[in-house]
Parts: sequence; structure tokens; C-alpha cells
Amino acid sequence: MARIRPTQVADDGFWDEERPSRGKKAARYAAPVAVAGIAAATIGLVPALASTGDPDLPKISAQELISKMAASDTQQLSGSVKITTDLGIPSLPGGGSIADLGGARGGDASAAPESKLMELVSGSHTLRVATDGPDKQRVSIVENAAEYSMIHNGDEVWAYDSGSNSAYHATAPEGAKAKGDHRQDVPKDLRDATPQEIAKTVLSSVDDTTDVTVDGTSRVAGRDAYDLLIKPKQGSDSTIGSVRIAVDADNGVPLKFTLSPKSGGKAIIDVGFTKVDFGKPKASTFDFTPPKGAKVTEEPKADRKHAPKDFGAKDFKDAQGALSGLKVVGEGWDSVARLDTSGGSAAPTAPGDEGGPGAASGLLGGFGKEVKGKFGSGTVVSTRLVNALVTDDGKVFVGAVDKDALVKAANAAK
Repeated sequence: MARIRPTQVADDGFWDEERPSRGKKAARYAAPVAVAGIAAATIGLVPALASTGDPDLPKISAQELISKMAASDTQQLSGSVKITTDLGIPSLPGGGSIADLGGARGGDASAAPESKLMELVSGSHTLRVATDGPDKQRVSIVENAAEYSMIHNGDEVWAYDSGSNSAYHATAPEGAKAKGDHRQDVPKDLRDATPQEIAKTVLSSVDDTTDVTVDGTSRVAGRDAYDLLIKPKQGSDSTIGSVRIAVDADNGVPLKFTLSPKSGGKAIIDVGFTKVDFGKPKASTFDFTPPKGAKVTEEPKADRKHAPKDFGAKDFKDAQGALSGLKVVGEGWDSVARLDTSGGSAAPTAPGDEGGPGAASGLLGGFGKEVKGKFGSGTVVSTRLVNALVTDDGKVFVGAVDKDALVKAANAAK
């Protein structure tokens, strides 16, 4: 359980259909290794929003504020969210960055979410969001001359890119609608790109390596809010300095999430509402019909009735085998994930050889830094949030910790 200090507060988007046609990955920000997953996927969030002065609110303890968040049952809202991410992702020798390795597929006109959402890993973006219970959500990424939207309405999921006039369509499996169980078919990034979902992930990872306090009040999107401050305890090897969550004083909904680095400087991730309305969105917000001439890609439907008995078993075993060596060492914010890959020594491979740790070592060498220790030698790839060490013998150590902590973990594992 979190050790929460009872610090007291001192007294002292709307959906606009006429505008060009997007509260995760990200991310999902939590203490230690959970942060790594968020950083790779969503990582969402915004430079500090303009404040109109700190509101004078009743005193509240950190425990009371967390309880207020947990008790919030708000399921309807609409508004605008600003997301800014500055991970400090290293550049490749020939230009571009490591993020490009998992980005959009060249020449692919599909509007499938996985390729588009990689754009949120860096820079600033404006999203328009709306939700009406568990079965209706809409998120749009608003650009200068185009818009990318993801719409979930009942058992239908649509994604549409106005820039390429392409759409992606998926439906819940047969019988899922009757059971009311089709959230698993909605892209997770669609559900987790709001400050409240990210805040839930953070709070679920709070433990006795963490200090949690209420650190004043603020105004976000015209709403009075309490500021919940979450920090690793002194002596941590974490790259994270603090997590700040602005919580609506009235209904307990997180309005803003800011992740700051221990090294100082601007926020790594900052996501917050610039406009928000907790009324019921218009039903038409969740309607979608592909425009004339749009290229529509249908998600393939698995025919389980006629599938072989081992349907999906090979893929599951392959994934299970790849993660069989995954271990977590350390505690709390200092946790490091260790993965022992197969393939033995990472000897250099010939150009075009995609197999073995040698290929990874050669690729990382272009934008990483060589390190040595009792474990041998390897390459460290650093960002402002997550660092990774790939050893020459095929071990991978990754976490929201500094380089020395990774080397220490690799030495201990030798």
C-alpha cells in the first residue's frame, strides 16, 4: 500500500462538427517498468496550461483526494485535450528517430490505428474527445488540414483519416453484443488517451517507495482542481522526478497529467483538457458513414467454427516463448525488466540479416552508447524517460531508471 502523508491544501472541447474533422498508450504512466510500456505506446500529454489563479478550496488530504477519484462515476464528457510529449528519443545517423522504426508503413493507405497513433510519441497534438458510457467513445487527432478519428459505437469500431480519405472498420465477434462484452475490440489507445485513464494506471502502481501529497490547487479548462503530487522517495535511481495530477474538485475526474524528469527541464509528458463539458454528448457525435470514394479496409474476421483445433495456438506459444525469460528485478520506481533473448552471442551480422541479438546490437550501435561492466559489454539507448541496455550476449535490461542502474542490474545478473 502507498504510504500517503496527510498533507493538507493551504487555504489561500467541445465537439464542433463544423471544424475540420482526436484522453493512452499513451500511456499508461506508472512507477517503474509500467512506465516503459506507456512510453513506447502512447505516452501522452501537454505543456502547462494557462492558469487564472489558484482557487480557494476546502482543505483535503491526499487519502481523501484519492478516494474522491476512486468514487468518481463520471461516464459522460466531451472536450478538447492538448498532448505534448518530449521523450528525447535519439536520432538515427541518417536522420529520423528510433520512433520511426515502428511508425507508419510507407505507401500504406490503411487508416488502422496502430500506425497513426505512433505520431503521438513526439511533439504537440490537439485531440477532441467524447464519451457516453462504455459503448460510445470518439477521439480525433486534429491537424492543420486534416483529421484522424476513431469512433466506437456499440459493436462497431471505425477509424477514418481525412488526409488520405481512408477508413478502417471492425465489428465485435458474434454474440459479444448480447453479452455486453466488446470493449476488447476497441483499440486500447482509444480508451486510454484521457488524463483519467492514465491517472488510474499511475495510482495502481503506487507503493511504499512513493510519497503522495496534495500540493495546492489550480484551474484547468475553467474548472477548480486539487493538485495531487506523486514522487519517488529520495535515493531512487528513477528518471522520473514527479507526477502531478490535477483533480476536478467537484467530481473527482483527473483533468491534467504531467510527468516531469528528475533531470529538470520541461515535462516529458503533459496531457490535459483545454475545454471540458460533463454533459451528455450529442448522439450524432458517435455516428459515422465513410465519405464517398473512401478506401475502406475491413478487419479480417476469424472463422473459429471451421478453424483447426490448434487455432491461434502457435502464435500464443511463440509469444509465450519470447517472454519466457522476462524477469523484473528491483522494487518500485527502481524496477528493471530483464529479458533473456535466444540466439547466444551477439556477433555482428551481415547486412540484411534480421536474426539474433547481433542484428539488434548493430542497429542500436547507430544511436546508442557502448558500456562495459562485469557483465561484459553492451549498448545503452537513452531517452528522457526510459533507458535500455542490450548486452552483446543477448540480454535486455529496460526501465525508467538511469544508465548506472541498468549496468548494476546487468552486473548482478551475471
